Amino acid sequence: MENRIGIFDNLRPPKSLKSIFRSARKSENMVDASPDSIPQLSCIANSVIARCSKILSIPTEELQCCFETELPEHTKQSPTYARNLLEFCSYQALDLVTQRPNYLSDKEIRRLTYDMMLAWEDSGVEREPLQKVDDKETVGPEAFARIAPACAAVADIITVRNLFDALAGSSGGQLHFLIYDKYLRSLKKVIKTAKNAPGMPLASNLQLAEGEIILDVDGTTQPVMQHIGTSAWPGRLTLTNYALYFESLGVGLYDKAVRYDLATDLKQVLKPELTGPLGARLFDKALMYNSTSVTEPIFFEFPEFKGNSRRDYCLEISLEILHAHKFIRRYNLKDTQQAEALAKSILGIFRYRALRDAFQIFPSLYKTLLAYNLAEKLPGGDKILEILSGQLEQFNARMLQNDAIRISLNDVKGKSPSSPASLFALVRLALLPKGAYSDGDSAFLVRDVTAGEINPLELAVKKLKHDTGRAEAAQASVDQVKVEGIDRNIAVMKELLFPLVESVKLLQYLASWDDPFKSTVFLMLICYTFVRGWFKYVLPCTSVFLAAFMLWQKHQNKGKPLEAVTVTPPPSQNAVEQLLTLQEAISQVEALVQAGNITLLKLRAILFSALPQTTDKVVILLIIMAAVFAFVPLQYLMILIFLEAYTSEMPMRKDSSERMSRRAREWWLRIPAAPALIVKVKDKKKRN
Repeated sequence: MENRIGIFDNLRPPKSLKSIFRSARKSENMVDASPDSIPQLSCIANSVIARCSKILSIPTEELQCCFETELPEHTKQSPTYARNLLEFCSYQALDLVTQRPNYLSDKEIRRLTYDMMLAWEDSGVEREPLQKVDDKETVGPEAFARIAPACAAVADIITVRNLFDALAGSSGGQLHFLIYDKYLRSLKKVIKTAKNAPGMPLASNLQLAEGEIILDVDGTTQPVMQHIGTSAWPGRLTLTNYALYFESLGVGLYDKAVRYDLATDLKQVLKPELTGPLGARLFDKALMYNSTSVTEPIFFEFPEFKGNSRRDYCLEISLEILHAHKFIRRYNLKDTQQAEALAKSILGIFRYRALRDAFQIFPSLYKTLLAYNLAEKLPGGDKILEILSGQLEQFNARMLQNDAIRISLNDVKGKSPSSPASLFALVRLALLPKGAYSDGDSAFLVRDVTAGEINPLELAVKKLKHDTGRAEAAQASVDQVKVEGIDRNIAVMKELLFPLVESVKLLQYLASWDDPFKSTVFLMLICYTFVRGWFKYVLPCTSVFLAAFMLWQKHQNKGKPLEAVTVTPPPSQNAVEQLLTLQEAISQVEALVQAGNITLLKLRAILFSALPQTTDKVVILLIIMAAVFAFVPLQYLMILIFLEAYTSEMPMRKDSSERMSRRAREWWLRIPAAPALIVKVKDKKKRN
């Protein structure tokens, strides 16, 4: 078997694969009669393996022998033998094909990967062909998830199913070749643009570090507005794998770029924000950047006629880079490990761009194509990052050297692959120089999938899928019950708080002593509870009561949907009336804030002895209170407080209580507020 491994090591990508694919297609209908066909495989699977054999320059029977000798025994069982053999041959061929920098430009290669998916679904002779859509060849999610991640640029093992959902969302959950081919052609254009970016005029003002890649540029056709305080000026925003760069637009030229770091730990914050002219918060089309390196938040506004998709896209890809660097710092990744972690985010952004440019698709919250954003948003997504960090830690230090990496099949027998697939994909696509990271032309198994094995990352994503569905359903229910207008929201809140409101009304009724008998019974009951020391059991008893009530409701409903809350809406209001209601609510809030400030200023005056006579009274009161708290048991204090509050409206106490309240209000009104001086700071900021 060492001779076979040597054959793999000495392979080089052929100069042209077109003749191989054409000859394979011509013989596809005759593959069953070929002496090299494998009896356990279907016609299309034999056709794919025949093409793989020609790419690898290895006879079919020798490929089958390598599979049966090198892979674990469980992968060679009859139910999955055909699929595992197909995966083995397909992965070996794709490892060799993807060493060409322009393999995405070759339509024959794109067709081969799609045929691999078709063959995976119909790999064995005993399998029945799957149902197709519109009588055309299509592939399902399982086949796509097993073949696409073999090309790290095409799909990532973490987000491959989200990518499939985005591509096949409009075709009944089945992927047509035309859609798949359009996606790959768009991905090719995105990668070509990124490859040529350093030599184009847009990079003239950017001082990029070694290994820094331009991922996207916004503002070349429609400028991005940068807001700092009340100042705003147009320009263009560039995202790299380390920072955001803003170049303000001068007289026909761009000024020197200002760099906003995303890699260093500067407590960066990126989030959507409202902005507008002169600092007005009018339009939801901006993202905010803040960190310890800037004196105040920076706002980037993305003007567009309708919606905020332009801002959302820039925010998503910027957050992906920010989360990637946080992941690197959290697990203290170095060298190749760090480069692979960052490369995974770079390729994810390229795939997102390709999907957006080709189909104008914007994935939802839990369907994102960005691995680190998904791990941040997905319930339990931190488990994905833990598994990923464990795989990155397995990289060998020799990967830093310029020598070719030779990975024998024996090295990974029975194990999931652990290789910097995303990093080597960037090197092979000529986006990174080969000087620091060399994969060598003979480096096989540079991928996230292995024949007959399931990557732990894929298992983790599958386990979290159920929680994702519940989270999406919960979010959908939240979106469904949202209502417009302050008056309608207040009506909904009143209905939801109805039990609490009625309880408060009942207490107020008892405290009013309109029914002396009920009020007396309630008073005696509460006092007896305090005296016996039972008050500490109120919260536990309430929790037990609520738990019993919920279990009873569960038993009664038996899975029935919850009845909707019936809300009687207030009279409809037009836009002007709604604005007046909002203005009134704001005025009430302002009045509350003013009252709070006055109270604080009066307390400040008492604290700093603005009125010595009043201060003496307060000091005596505080000393008496301290003595009471020190020597009187807590339960008796609670009884006294309750009695004072509850019996203030009793007929025999009502007059004296009102008199005491009036004296207290008059005393409080005589206390002056401490002075407060509002000084405006002159804005001396100047544009650099």
